[in-house]
Amino acid sequence: MPEILPVDTDELAAIAAGTHRDPHAVLGPHPPGGDVTVRGLRPLASGVAVTDIAPPSRRHPDGRHRVELEHEQDGIWVGVLTGVPEGDVPAYRIETSYADGSTHEADDPYRFLPTLGPLALHLIGEGRHERLWQVLGAPVHEYDGLGAWPNVRGTAFAVWAPRARAVRVKADFNNWDGREHPMRQLGTSGVWELFVPDVGSGTHYKYDILGADGRWRLKADPMAQYAEVPPLTASVVHESRYAWNDAAWLERRVASAARGHTDQPMSIYEVHLASWRKDRSYAQLADELVAYVADLGFTHVELMPVMQHPFGGSWGYHVTGYYAPDSRFGDPDGLRLLIDRLHQAGIGVILDWVPGHFATDEWALARFDGQPLYEDPNPQRGWHKEWGSHIFDFGHREVRNFLYANAVYWLEEFHADGLRVDGVASMLYLDYAREAGEWSPNVHGGRENLEAVAFLQEMNATVYRRVPGVVTIAEESTAWPGVTRPTSEGGLGFGFKWNMGWLHDTLGYVSRDPVPRSHHHHDMTFSLTYAWSENYVLPLSHDEVVHGKGSLLRKVPGDRWRQLATLRAYLAFMWAHPGKQLLFMGGELGQESEWAESRELDWWLLDLPDHRGVQQAVRDLNARYRETPALWARDASPEGFAWIEADDAAANVLAFARRSPDGSLLVCASNFSAMPHERYVLRFPAAGAWDEILNTDAAEYGGSGVGNLGRIEVPEGLATAVALPPLGTVWFRLAG
Repeated sequence: MPEILPVDTDELAAIAAGTHRDPHAVLGPHPPGGDVTVRGLRPLASGVAVTDIAPPSRRHPDGRHRVELEHEQDGIWVGVLTGVPEGDVPAYRIETSYADGSTHEADDPYRFLPTLGPLALHLIGEGRHERLWQVLGAPVHEYDGLGAWPNVRGTAFAVWAPRARAVRVKADFNNWDGREHPMRQLGTSGVWELFVPDVGSGTHYKYDILGADGRWRLKADPMAQYAEVPPLTASVVHESRYAWNDAAWLERRVASAARGHTDQPMSIYEVHLASWRKDRSYAQLADELVAYVADLGFTHVELMPVMQHPFGGSWGYHVTGYYAPDSRFGDPDGLRLLIDRLHQAGIGVILDWVPGHFATDEWALARFDGQPLYEDPNPQRGWHKEWGSHIFDFGHREVRNFLYANAVYWLEEFHADGLRVDGVASMLYLDYAREAGEWSPNVHGGRENLEAVAFLQEMNATVYRRVPGVVTIAEESTAWPGVTRPTSEGGLGFGFKWNMGWLHDTLGYVSRDPVPRSHHHHDMTFSLTYAWSENYVLPLSHDEVVHGKGSLLRKVPGDRWRQLATLRAYLAFMWAHPGKQLLFMGGELGQESEWAESRELDWWLLDLPDHRGVQQAVRDLNARYRETPALWARDASPEGFAWIEADDAAANVLAFARRSPDGSLLVCASNFSAMPHERYVLRFPAAGAWDEILNTDAAEYGGSGVGNLGRIEVPEGLATAVALPPLGTVWFRLAG
């Protein structure tokens, strides 16, 4: 009679209670070869049997392949498979019977080796696993059958919870009863793992985590690549089957980046997907949004956060699922389709990314293993007063790894062309939004968050090394030095920085009546004193049209004609100014109302000719911009810019020249007074024929039609009288 390998009753009790840190040491087959004791955990069963699924050549000589198990203790069933070839781990399935007469057969999770090997665990422990999503979370995994043995597909659940006493999987495959699926802790890595056979895409699950305080907490997977539609909160297994069609785009992206991002055209259309048009899926947006942006001629879109977040009113900036695209619009392959279609239309994709803080929902990252884990445990560093959210522990290497691997994930798995990093200033300073006494200095006595600085440098260096051709952009509102300086030179390593100073100065200028503007002329010129200190993006973002600030149009005083004219003139001034440009959706319509995430844009405005004129002006701005290297080929160099008229405050006139390396020239002249200047003398940078290639006062835009009849001749003396329309901007390009 074969003997059962004994196990201490306390160990069996721990298995049944879900508190055993290595259930595989008790459950499953032990030892390999010969008489193998098999234990299964089926707390609700009325009967359990093991069915040997090995090929006949490896079965017991008498052909016996079914063994009834006996109930041992607390829902644990045990039996012996005999005659197993020496060294073999038998392949078998467990058949479970229930009191209602139903039966269920499944492979045994506890007969498999860990899905994470020593190298993966070492890299996780070092905080250096750059493709963390491939080993943590819930990737679909297939075990090789090794010749005659059958292959087995399932899901490899793995979660980092270093201070947990126990972890188990609750899911729809176990009727949300995690007792049957306790996980094992892999050494000292803090990783808990369980491979569950026959489980694949579409499976809903969470982790049940026992904290040091003895309390079980049900948590969504931090590494989940898909999630339920809010307000539901379960994670969802997802295996991508998307076939990309953007190889040509990616090749061009790498070649373009080799010439330098700063010297390429970049005009960005910022989009909040939920309110661009209401109730659209990723697939619908792949048709409608792509066609719209392509028609307007923007080079890039920037998507406000598409990472999973529970509250729509946060606009995506309070994230709970850093690796999961927002399921409100469809599954992750839907987002892949949208990005792919944008690429096929020649449009780059920048994703907003929020590594500075995260949502407080108790089912998500907060106190993940019962104690502060992802958040800094020091309340002076771990709590964001202004936003009511947790701040990541940038001094913890596994947390840094979680974040910078996440940056790589969106760029590699979703082919994004860049990341705009939200709230960088809040990360850099220990005293950000804190009063005296609410923060403590760093080891050098300063207010700089040295750990966050090191993280940003590590993230940028990793991203640029791993994914050639992408760009990172910092929303950074202070004078922190070297935001776009390479990390090798001590900088933060971003490709671009938002120019918040330009934004506030120029919006303040156009928000005044034309007469008082003359006293604030420096607001339009000051940015040129520092324009080349960093690589800049000029951001007319969503932040400027919410919370009582009004739309761009409504910021401008005067009647509707003056508002629309000033908006067109301001956008043309912006497009010609050194730096790349970003316009939030609705600005191209002359949006009437302030933006709200709960409703879509005022598309009805396009029924009005004057608002269609603003849209046409933006379309033409992008077209002229793309075809004019003088406007972008030397954005990072003062050699590409020269003032023609910087000091005529009385006339509200500004004029400057842009020059590309090949010597081509463009002159931008803006008149922000309400009166036309019929013969305004400008000193052009070169003699010859100059074409008026854009005039925001053109009748087709809703203007008064003051202009220069298409072409002017500049004599050798260079001083030439031109017509500058009221509240208008004119672009002249050297012919030839």
